[in-house]
Amino acid sequence: VRDSNPPSSEVPTSNLGAMEEDFPEFEPFEDEVQPRGFIPAGEGLMVQQVDMCQQQNKPNHYTTAYDTGNLVVRRGQEFVVRVTFSRPLADGDDFQLEFLIGSNPSASKGSLVVVTFNSRHSGPWMGQILEMQGESVLLGITPTPDAIVGKFRTYVAISAGSGMQRTKRDTSTDLYLLFNAWCPTDAVFLPDGAERSEYVLNDIGVINQGSVGAVSSRNWMYGQFERGVLDACIHILDASRMPIFNRGNIIQLIRKGSAMINSQDDNGVLVGNWSDDYSMGKPPTSWTGSVQILLQYANTGVPVCFAQCWVFAGVFNTFLRCLGIPSRVITNFNSAHDNTGNLKTELIFKADGTPDRRNTRDSIWNYHCWNEVFTVRPDLPNGLGGWQVVDSTPQETSDGHFRCGPAPVAAIKEGLLCHPFDCGFVFAEVNSDVVYQKRDRYGTLTPYRVDKTYVGQCIYTKAVGSSATHDITHTYKYPEGSADDERTMSRAEEYGCARDHSEVPETQLSVTISCEQVGLGHDVNLAMEFHNQGDVPRTVQANLAGSVVFYTGVIATHFKDQPFSVTLCVCAAEESVMLTVTAQEYMPHLGAQLCLHFVVTGQADDQSLIASKVVDLQTPGLQMQVSGSPQVKQEMVVTVTFTNPFSFPLQDVYVAMEGPGLMNQRSHLYRVIESQASISWSETFLPRLPGPRRLVAVLNCRNLHQVTATASSLHFTI
Repeated sequence: VRDSNPPSSEVPTSNLGAMEEDFPEFEPFEDEVQPRGFIPAGEGLMVQQVDMCQQQNKPNHYTTAYDTGNLVVRRGQEFVVRVTFSRPLADGDDFQLEFLIGSNPSASKGSLVVVTFNSRHSGPWMGQILEMQGESVLLGITPTPDAIVGKFRTYVAISAGSGMQRTKRDTSTDLYLLFNAWCPTDAVFLPDGAERSEYVLNDIGVINQGSVGAVSSRNWMYGQFERGVLDACIHILDASRMPIFNRGNIIQLIRKGSAMINSQDDNGVLVGNWSDDYSMGKPPTSWTGSVQILLQYANTGVPVCFAQCWVFAGVFNTFLRCLGIPSRVITNFNSAHDNTGNLKTELIFKADGTPDRRNTRDSIWNYHCWNEVFTVRPDLPNGLGGWQVVDSTPQETSDGHFRCGPAPVAAIKEGLLCHPFDCGFVFAEVNSDVVYQKRDRYGTLTPYRVDKTYVGQCIYTKAVGSSATHDITHTYKYPEGSADDERTMSRAEEYGCARDHSEVPETQLSVTISCEQVGLGHDVNLAMEFHNQGDVPRTVQANLAGSVVFYTGVIATHFKDQPFSVTLCVCAAEESVMLTVTAQEYMPHLGAQLCLHFVVTGQADDQSLIASKVVDLQTPGLQMQVSGSPQVKQEMVVTVTFTNPFSFPLQDVYVAMEGPGLMNQRSHLYRVIESQASISWSETFLPRLPGPRRLVAVLNCRNLHQVTATASSLHFTI
């Protein structure tokens, strides 16, 4: 077989696009001198049928759920093909299977694989004859555990005297080859069976949001097995112009994926938008999952509008799991952002103690979502394999592209920031010191407080086998202030992450702020506790600042400044102050953001104090009810109902629902829902997959966001 190496200027980068002609049906041997021609029918061996044995292969490879007409298998593991010849095999018959991927397939690049079944030398994939029954032969093929991942074309070629006689191009024999978390020699091998079921096979997820002390969650439909999604994920690699021969390398593939999920510099999948203007697309809060986003991108080639961090993470998780890579979505609460490689997040205040918003450049996100993938790291020292941080939200460039990772979680915990990729950036996100600076009239900054525990307070992911929250903070950092933590921070500083060493005066005054959960449209009651540990009375001149903020910590609208004073007695005196922020004060300023940020600052002689509180406003819920017999291919009905509890009408209300394995996304638009009015919307569906399933619905409009419902106690039988 020829090894058709393409010239370097024609690197093969297309897997799913229109293929160049593969090998001809008859290819003469180059060293033959006899006349060349076809062997007459009936005298030679010919192929009558090629059966990819999907019913046998898919369960063995855990790929039954993929909604595609083609075989899907995992590398490093045997699959079988049944070939029916024109007659039983005889001694001396010579045939081979050929698997080709991309244009200009090349044996030396791994994109052309020849599998033989006799003593003749084969390619890297192993082949064996498992069974012969008359003209039917069952063949076993085992791809290498580092084989290229993508869509292969399959041919059977027979030695026919002067050349090789091949089967015709037949798209029904194409097969998809994926990474294999079940194979001990694959780079993504995951030893624990329950974790494989969760991190590779689960097509529904829970993404944590909210703020510390008020963590919320939203369901996200990954849908990696839905029709067209696997092709869409391969299309992303094609659109990236990633060479075919690199697509078996886990590190290169996930770095390319991290760059391509955002559109920042490579026309990738999603356009980020952290404003309140979504007029050119859909608000990030309106998505129910990844499927519609990936299909829209694959069908149009145009980046999809719009996304924020949890959307980037949800779609990236679909991409990874679809290709067989164990992955999960992570939420870091109080996530430091854009720290220019140091460990200092500087918040600047004016001389009177009020926030200096114009001169504050750093920000702390209420939460930030990224992904982890599980893989070995042969390029790094022992102990740095396992979970790796990857982030597709465009924040900073890495080697010229907006991407992040894979950064070993173990390296983050130990402060080993000398290793690739982007360890320093991730380390700062979870370990920055918050430095409170006071700015005088001349612009001079003076630090007056340093908080070393605020950033990265908790890091969560979905628990294995349930919708519960799993705290994985300990995998990223040692307990704050412990000897191990100090060792990690010192090591990080040795690798160039500058820490804060400000000497700030000790203060005898402090304040805390608390608030119960608040429903959208209700008043906010803030409780402030002032403490005096000194031996002289103090009068604090205080101020409460209130803003509507994006979850990134950036202020959307500042709506309140309320000065007040508090007199504190001596001997550990405490004084409580209650302040109410009415709904009329904040409601006119809300957009897509339902997050309020309150900062209490105070000054007493030479002492300054500060406390802050994030309040996530709770939205009303949808109601979702499913009726019918929970059986595969038996029609069922789902009904979504909603009552507008507000005193104002809701305009242009978009409602959508979907459930992987149950129904594709359906949507409905209501022009207006008047105050106290109700809607009811029903859809029928035919369940495709058995087992536990979930439906999710979302309601979104210009003056109400983040309204969701879930039907989760559904278990379907065959």
